[in-house]
Amino acid sequence: MAEEKREHEPVLREAVLQALRITPEGTYVDATYGRGGHSAAILARLNEHGRLFAIDRDPEAVAAAQRTFGADGRFRIAQGRFSLLETLLRENGLGAAVDGVLFDLGVSSPQLDDPQRGFSFAGGGPLDMRMDPGTGRPLADWLATVSEADLTKTIAEYGEERYARRVARAIVKARNSKRISRCSELAQICAAAVPSREPGKHPATRTFQALRIVTNDELGELQRALPQASGCLTRGGRLVVISFHSLEDRIVKRFMRGPRLDRRRQRLPDSGVAHMLRPLGKAQRADSEEVRRNPRARSAVLRVAERIT
Repeated sequence: MAEEKREHEPVLREAVLQALRITPEGTYVDATYGRGGHSAAILARLNEHGRLFAIDRDPEAVAAAQRTFGADGRFRIAQGRFSLLETLLRENGLGAAVDGVLFDLGVSSPQLDDPQRGFSFAGGGPLDMRMDPGTGRPLADWLATVSEADLTKTIAEYGEERYARRVARAIVKARNSKRISRCSELAQICAAAVPSREPGKHPATRTFQALRIVTNDELGELQRALPQASGCLTRGGRLVVISFHSLEDRIVKRFMRGPRLDRRRQRLPDSGVAHMLRPLGKAQRADSEEVRRNPRARSAVLRVAERIT
C-alpha cells in the first residue's frame, strides 16, 4: 500500500490543506476517501489529539483504508453514501463539532483504472459503473430498459452532449439487436454516433459521464450532503469541495453563496434557516505543473466556504 500511495498524487493537495486550515488537535472529515491521498496529508498535520473521519461508498476503498490506517487511533472510516453524513457522524460519536469537511467529487483513480468496475470507455470490462457494487443495479441493466426519450434527456443534461439525440438513438438501435454489456461496446456506439471530436477527448466522454452520474445519483447525493456538511461544522470550520465538471461546480457555488436577493420583493427567499456559510476567495485550479504530473487535475475546481453562525 505504501508504494501505491507514493505513486498517486491527490488533486490540489496543498490547496486543500491550506483551505481546511488544519489545527493539530482538530477534527476533520474526508467524505470521499478514494485512494486516501488527502486523508494521508491531513493525518500528517494532526497530533495525537486530532481526529480524521473518512467515508466512502466503495467497499474496496474502505478495505484499503483499514489496511493503511487501521492501526492509527486518530483515524476511522465508514462505508456509505456521503448523503448520510449526519447519521454516520452520529453513529461514530461525532456531531456538530467538526473543524473541516472535504469532498473530492467524482470517480476515484482506482475505480477508473480497474476495467472490471466499468467506469472507463478505454477498458473492455462489464458496463457497471456503480460506486458501491453491492447496491443498485449495473448500468447495463438500466440501459436495456430506459426509453429513448429519457436516455436523450440524461445524456443532454448530465453529459452536456450536443449530439445526445443521435447517441441515444444509436444506443437504442444497437440494444435491439444485442444487449450492450461491455464498456468497449458502448464506447464504439458513441464514437460512431458523434460526428465531431473535441480536441483531446474521446467521443464517448460526455455520454459516459452522464451515465455514471445517473447510475450513482451523484448530483442528488451532493445536494443532500452539502447542507449536512455545513451543519456539522463548528463556527469558523471550513467546507472544501473539489468538483470536476460544471454541473457539480454550479451546485457547490450556489450552495456556498446562499440564497440570492429577490430584487422585486427586496428580500431573501424564506428558506426557514439562516445561511451558515461565507465563501472564501475565488475558485482555485491546478497549475500547469500539477496538470503535467497528474492529467486528471486538469478539470478540477476547488471552492472553500467558512461557517459563520
